[in-house]
Amino acid sequence: MPKRLAAALATTLGTVTAVAALVVTQPLPTSAATGGFDFTRAQIATTGLQVPWSIAFLPDGSALVSERDTAAIAQVRPGSAPTRVATVPNVSPQGEGGLLGIAVSPTYAQDQWVYAYFSSASDNRVVRFRLSAPQTQQVLLSGIPRAQFHNGGRIAFGPDGMLYVTTGDAGTSANAQDLNSPGGKILRMRPDGTVPSDNPFSGSRVYTYGHRNVQGLAWDESGRLYATEFGQNTWDEINYIQPGRNYGWPTCEGVCSDSRFTNPIQTWSTSESSPSGLAYANSTLFAAALGGKRLWTVPVSAGSRTGNAVAEFQGTYGRLRAAAVGPDGWLWVTTSNRDGRGTPVAADDRIIRVPPAGGSSPSPSASPSPSASPSPSASPSVSPSARPTVSPSASPSAGTRACSATYQISNQWPGGFQGGLTVSNSGKAAVSSWTVTFAFPNGQSITQLWGGHYTQSGSTVTVTNESWNGALAPGASTTIGFTGSWSGGANGTPSPVTCTAS
Repeated sequence: MPKRLAAALATTLGTVTAVAALVVTQPLPTSAATGGFDFTRAQIATTGLQVPWSIAFLPDGSALVSERDTAAIAQVRPGSAPTRVATVPNVSPQGEGGLLGIAVSPTYAQDQWVYAYFSSASDNRVVRFRLSAPQTQQVLLSGIPRAQFHNGGRIAFGPDGMLYVTTGDAGTSANAQDLNSPGGKILRMRPDGTVPSDNPFSGSRVYTYGHRNVQGLAWDESGRLYATEFGQNTWDEINYIQPGRNYGWPTCEGVCSDSRFTNPIQTWSTSESSPSGLAYANSTLFAAALGGKRLWTVPVSAGSRTGNAVAEFQGTYGRLRAAAVGPDGWLWVTTSNRDGRGTPVAADDRIIRVPPAGGSSPSPSASPSPSASPSPSASPSVSPSARPTVSPSASPSAGTRACSATYQISNQWPGGFQGGLTVSNSGKAAVSSWTVTFAFPNGQSITQLWGGHYTQSGSTVTVTNESWNGALAPGASTTIGFTGSWSGGANGTPSPVTCTAS
């Protein structure tokens, strides 16, 4: 066992405890605005979690949080105690294994899928299910090597609509260089688990290799991917991830002079970091450090580090595991003090929220209230002002290529919203590609879109297909999800929405 893993593993099992959630603004001896967030006005959003490992957001703005050792998924709204909404069966928590990463489908409003990476008795695997029936699982990928240590486990949807999965070498370093092993890799797959045709290795889910134990993924606004990685006894890393690259483990730990391998853009000693979750905003990466008991902020641009890393929360909250930017625009960070290696206080484990710099801090009640948002198992409602708009490109007749597009808003909150486009082949002939155009009526802009490419000029938005969802047989459809912001007097639905097929 590596020296840094020789800590006691007395795992605390339990349920989500009904500890009253605190809303506390804590002035901290730290810089006022790092990476666009004001760390002097951090708030405790909720308490009483048991080893929270991952955060994913529902369309209503609330968070789903996985608990590693209880296999529970808790729903969190700032200012309220966590509520258990599902317990995932078939999870076997041992050592660093258990219920690890979770992700919400980019088209959750339509399909209700929640994705999870967990350790079973024999392997690590990726599944999807609905919160109302977690026992009914679709296994998307099994056979990922598992062990007491180095299980990886982060999953996230990229801006290309694909599911990215990080795996560890499971203590067998040779896995990392073996392209036939899913261990020690970053994997890329379609939402149904199949292999994308444009992956770097034909017929393989492997996106990058030569990794020891990656537990953090984040994309910048241009779609560049970054990842955190645990070293062994010397160097922890942040890497700029590029398809097909070899990141060196076990030959290289940290920076080395071997041209076969891609060097990290940031390294720390293992005592300073042990980086797990990763978030991106404002040209800055935010890496949650377990052993280092701090949040590292790293300025980046175009795949390179542009300044020195700065530590926030150093020694303030203990071990930090997950980091994510929420739809509310705040930075969310979880503690991991009940994982057998920390020193928990009564309120642990907690979620801390950090507001954007500038302006006043709204109270957590400004987040969507439970009464105004759908339950995780219910189909989100569409407000009367956001009813679907459908416009076919042509009246279908024999041999014509035609498509129609349906626009819907699944939810909205102050200043933001989430919605989708459903593109259907409404003609009599197969479609090979499609383009949807619409104009926002009231100052809206798209901030992220999955399952397509988009451009926005003023109020006009143009969306084109990805390589994998352009071909539609007659009657077939595909759904694109997006999030956006708005600044007008009220949100609204564009009309008309036009679709052109070829």
